[in-house]
Amino acid sequence: MAGDGFALSGPSLFRLMAWLSPSYPVGAYSFSHGLEWAVESGSVRDEAGLAAFVATVVRRGGGFVDAVFLARAWRAAQTGEVAALDRVNAEALAFRATAETAAESVEQGAAFARVTVAAWPDTPLSAWLAGSSPRAVAYPVAVGAAGAAVPREAVLWAYLHGVAANLVSAGVRLIPLGQTAGQRVLAGLVPVVEGVIAAAPERLGTAAPLVEIASMRHETQYTRLFRS
Repeated sequence: MAGDGFALSGPSLFRLMAWLSPSYPVGAYSFSHGLEWAVESGSVRDEAGLAAFVATVVRRGGGFVDAVFLARAWRAAQTGEVAALDRVNAEALAFRATAETAAESVEQGAAFARVTVAAWPDTPLSAWLAGSSPRAVAYPVAVGAAGAAVPREAVLWAYLHGVAANLVSAGVRLIPLGQTAGQRVLAGLVPVVEGVIAAAPERLGTAAPLVEIASMRHETQYTRLFRS
């Protein structure tokens, strides 16, 4: 369970901090997951609105789906099941409601895989990519495969923190909000992330239609700072 704790060595913690850091070159800063349109339309206009939007993404939308696929990829990579990892990746690539959120996953996955294989070649991700040739790699699958030697709960916490922190950062710039307000939003997401991690290995599904609509509307938004 997510609240039971997990053993995490210093080197493993260092890896996770590197991989899910804002400085890791996956281009996360250029995506808003539809938040830019939500701000433009007035549906997100303050700290409370931002907190609700990000919580929805993490609890019921793309964040939750990513957590499920990350957990499945982690399990397949840990046991060396290449065919299972291929299947998880294919499903993760297909399980996107809009073109822009699909691009988020594919482009960040490709960047993560490229950098991680070059800088951290001893990960299960490197072995999988060497023995398989997926046309594209979904971001959560790449992270799950790379982190198979690290406790699953730790990888999930780090990944979902990255998802939430990127959206909060986008909201701080778009609304705009102060940095302290952004940190209050992020702090308030701890129980949301904890609940997702507890449920992620068990089921797959989304219930965030307004977020998906925001992503669709963003595709034709006239003035844009973000790519999604």
